[in-house]
Amino acid sequence: MRLFVKLGLFLLGALAVLPAAAQDFPAKPIRLVIPYPPGGPTDLVGRLYANKMGEILGKPMVVENRSGANGNIASQMVARSAKDGYTLLFHASSLVINPMLYKAPGYDPVTDFTPVGLVFDYKLIAVVHPSFAVNSLRELVDAAKAKPGTITFASGGGVGAPTHLSVEMFKQVAGIDLIHVPYQGGAPAVNDLLAGHVMMMFNNPTQSLPYIKAGKLRALATTGAQRMPQAPDIPTAIELGYAGFDVGTWYGIWAPAGTAPAIVKVLNDAIGKVAGMADVRELLFSQGLNNIAGTTEQMAAFQKSETERWGKVIKAAGIAAE
Repeated sequence: MRLFVKLGLFLLGALAVLPAAAQDFPAKPIRLVIPYPPGGPTDLVGRLYANKMGEILGKPMVVENRSGANGNIASQMVARSAKDGYTLLFHASSLVINPMLYKAPGYDPVTDFTPVGLVFDYKLIAVVHPSFAVNSLRELVDAAKAKPGTITFASGGGVGAPTHLSVEMFKQVAGIDLIHVPYQGGAPAVNDLLAGHVMMMFNNPTQSLPYIKAGKLRALATTGAQRMPQAPDIPTAIELGYAGFDVGTWYGIWAPAGTAPAIVKVLNDAIGKVAGMADVRELLFSQGLNNIAGTTEQMAAFQKSETERWGKVIKAAGIAAE
């Protein structure tokens, strides 16, 4: 009998530690790992959230850039970190896409991570070089069907990047064949598109809108369910007859699997507070980005649906990365 009493007291004590841990969290600086080089749009938003969340939580959130292997190196590092909420990952949808592309990514997005919260997303813009004589998605499809395998498209981030997979998905929806020209980053991809070395690209608004306004690129469509507020004159692919073509890139914050739910809730609440700040909303809007903060449950459900969606595209196209 005494054994059961002692066991019960032990369990009660263990359970009491969890809320106390959350109440004391954070007691020291938090490390936010970003799997991209400094200076890019992801780094910009990551540092913005790190600064704002640090102010809310009362402890600094320190950014650490750990690029390489399309984000796999940073993902592996965070997955193996202590499950105490002091090491977090700020990553894109590539976190869930990479394991479907690489034979050995070094992590599992479901079993190795706990969703903390969505941060932002953006839809893409289908753009072409002015010398490419198409003025609409329909004309692009007609040109591709007239001369299969002759139209080139660029992607930033290599094989399996969102700017690659979005075009692969469009190829499947439209029944056309386009030639993929991968680049290691968005800047060199855009430079070659501007020079006319490649004919088209589905790219993010930050790297597209300035060139569209300057007449250096021609916009055919956007890839969201609604028109982009920053470019209301550009129709959506859905409007133009490609039902369900609502794609883009999304970003969020993850913690190692096994992190206490109470600590995850503290972090998720901080994300929500930052997302509601007027200056944050204005900055994201100016870059063509959208606030999508929500609960951890919403993030987990969204992650699952995105895994299913891109898994079908990758399998149908037979895409693999080395």
